[in-house]
Amino acid sequence: MRFADTPLVEAIPAVEPVDGLGTLSPSLRPAFLASGHATQNLERLFDAGALAITTGQQPGLFTGPLYTIYKALSAGALAQRLEAELQRPVVPVFWLANDDHDYTEARGTSWLGLDGDLVRAELPERDTEAPLTPMYRLPLGQAVVGLLERFEADHPVGSHRDEVVEWLSRHYRADATVGEAFSGALAELLGRFGIVCFDSTHGAAKTAMAPSIIAAIRDAEVLYQSLAAERDALLTRDHSTSVIVAPGTTLAFLEDEAGRDRILLDGEGYVTRRAGKKYGLDDFQAVAGEDPKRLSPNVLLRPVLESVLLPTIAYVAGPGEMSYLPLCGPIYDHLGVHRQTPISRWSGLAVEPRVDRVLRKFDATLDELAVSGQVLERRVVKDHMPARLTEGVEALRRDLDRGYRAVQEGAVEIDPTLERLVGAAQGRARADLDRVERKAEQHLRRRETIELAQIARARMAVRPDGAPQERVLGAPNFLARFGPGFLDDAFQQISTWYARTLVSRTSPS
Repeated sequence: MRFADTPLVEAIPAVEPVDGLGTLSPSLRPAFLASGHATQNLERLFDAGALAITTGQQPGLFTGPLYTIYKALSAGALAQRLEAELQRPVVPVFWLANDDHDYTEARGTSWLGLDGDLVRAELPERDTEAPLTPMYRLPLGQAVVGLLERFEADHPVGSHRDEVVEWLSRHYRADATVGEAFSGALAELLGRFGIVCFDSTHGAAKTAMAPSIIAAIRDAEVLYQSLAAERDALLTRDHSTSVIVAPGTTLAFLEDEAGRDRILLDGEGYVTRRAGKKYGLDDFQAVAGEDPKRLSPNVLLRPVLESVLLPTIAYVAGPGEMSYLPLCGPIYDHLGVHRQTPISRWSGLAVEPRVDRVLRKFDATLDELAVSGQVLERRVVKDHMPARLTEGVEALRRDLDRGYRAVQEGAVEIDPTLERLVGAAQGRARADLDRVERKAEQHLRRRETIELAQIARARMAVRPDGAPQERVLGAPNFLARFGPGFLDDAFQQISTWYARTLVSRTSPS
């Protein structure tokens, strides 16, 4: 197994130490999950005044797509590097966004089966009229047991598979919620890399963030004006963002009878988008005091809350987050919160030995294999094409072009209108020749089915269904076949990438 970088950026800005971030509140300790080496890092957060490198993701089935794990390992590798450079403790923290309500994204995962084909596994659909229950409240249900059995059957018998199935089964239980399973599985998986997990839906976390959420609701109109101005300024610098800043909206959600419902401005008060229920600011303040878990931030407010709760100096983000994080500036300023440095996560490709064998066999590159349009297959087929046919077709093309050019020049001397007629005849002649070549390729393809099938399986492994591998396949797929060394190798690759791309504070300007 090896990894190939697919870098999102070429260079990462230096991260400066920040004074006055304060110490972590002891009341937050119950919101943390840690195992293995991460338990020591958790103690350093509370007792040694460590700084934090944060990242996070909403829940996914069987820990979600690979990029979730890559984000976490990126935070771990970056924390190690910054600790050595800053000469003070730095701890990686994974923010578990379990109040997310996007069940469509959370309900499915994919892996490669024994035959190399893509397998899609999904929990049952949710009715379109059902409440948008956040993932920390939504039970997995009995269907998850069948998906675990299917995962087991689709992977080769051996200790690696058994260990992965046991690990997933400990957390992805029918009686567990989507968020609970995701949290427990990630904390156990990432602990040996020192990565601490933080449950943002825990009562202690919600209590700590409630004052900032209330302030964001109270000052929604002022914040909208500032965000709109920031959005326009970014657009003038050709920086677009995936997050829409809309008038009449707040940066917060309320859990009510409609599930997680967006809070909107409504005259002098507020109203929830789906349920249409009216509220006053005092109602939200009462919720904050009685049941703060019902309040949650949107994507723009969440990174600000990370700085409110944690001594974070950098946030490891994916490309979508990197597009909207610059928009968050006015929120930090308005709430008087330190703004952590956004850092791009590592992006890469896990290349299995069988894929490398195919590349060597056909003297191909990863780029050639991954590109759409079956470029590699066409090249392989042409390599098997009789030289007389290939050379004859190329010679005939040259002769056609040369001959028709002479005919066209002579015809134009007689009548300029004949130019189009000759051009059309040339096009038909070339099309007939192309058709002959394609037919020959088709016949060769039928003869070369084994080799083409090898290429197709290799492409499915690196570009499943034409999509980026890290956005389709999950980590358990690789762990079940290659064991825990898969994560070790990924971590080493990520560490090497940061060593190359991260600008040192001591580098000459």
